[in-house]
Amino acid sequence: MGPHPAVAAIRLAVRRALHDILNDHQTSREHPGPQPSGAHPALTAERPPSPLVLVACSGGADSMALASALAFEAPRLGLRAGGVTVDHGLQPGSDLRADEVALRLRGLGLDPVESVAVTVGREGGPEAAARDARYAALDAAAERHGAAAILLGHTRDDQAETVLLGLARGSGTRSLSGMAAVSGAGGRYRRPFLQLDRQTARKACMVQSLPVWDDPHNADPAYTRSRLRHEGLPALEKALGKGVVEALARTAQLSRDDADALDAWARQAEASVRDAAGLLECAKLYALPPAVRRRILRRAAIEAGAPAGALFARHIEEVDRLITGWRGQGVINLPGKVVAQRQGGRLVIRQG
Repeated sequence: MGPHPAVAAIRLAVRRALHDILNDHQTSREHPGPQPSGAHPALTAERPPSPLVLVACSGGADSMALASALAFEAPRLGLRAGGVTVDHGLQPGSDLRADEVALRLRGLGLDPVESVAVTVGREGGPEAAARDARYAALDAAAERHGAAAILLGHTRDDQAETVLLGLARGSGTRSLSGMAAVSGAGGRYRRPFLQLDRQTARKACMVQSLPVWDDPHNADPAYTRSRLRHEGLPALEKALGKGVVEALARTAQLSRDDADALDAWARQAEASVRDAAGLLECAKLYALPPAVRRRILRRAAIEAGAPAGALFARHIEEVDRLITGWRGQGVINLPGKVVAQRQGGRLVIRQG
């Protein structure tokens, strides 16, 4: 008799992700970068250790299910498996809870396992600040341990919430594309559960007798995502019927495909709209489709120092009007102390 269907589902999702990681690792070995000068051939020919995959685990049902599936599947593919839990320090006793999660991960057979404490700032609001601190800690852990990838437990429900939040911000197609299955430098972050619902992960924990911790922040109406989860999505399902989450997840994938194509077009077009000095020529920008032109403008603003997370559609629209609705406007102020202005038919975006 095989495993419970929920357990089988999470293991299959992780197995597919691990196969992709192995393929990427094999490709990098077949096409290695230049060897250090003077490296001894015998040393460079030594067989490297098997790739290490880490799981980011909060102790919640999604990430505990992910950790259990990684612990089961990794050895069967010749991979090493470890775990990281991040203590955000936002609740009393959070350090003790993080230690408990680390203990549970070790109990699953993961090694190495570590608990990392971070300091959460205030920039961008509490949710964004906690996310930034968490990813910085995960990046550092991956570097310390030489991990090939880090698995994240985001589910289809999380994806639906992300799409709705992007819709509310009005930040365009890229915002509607939600979370990518593979992201980060070199494809470091992998999200195997984006096609699975939250209940499947919770059921998998229950049938495996895995203890889980429900973060009270996830039910706190002070947080936007929490309100969306407990009020917004249920209201949409009541009004539109079941299937809203699945439809939003499909929207994310379709939007991502469109956004990727437009981004590629914008990258190709950018060289053709710059003059010999590298400045953007307004007349050539004007001739481009709006979706392509605005991507070039956004990229230029980010390269000048505007934080991507604080750069919204309304900012880019203001800059775009310097090209499409030129009436002698003055300087446009952008996040990160970046300014944009039109000078002699050229668009200048720089630090103010």
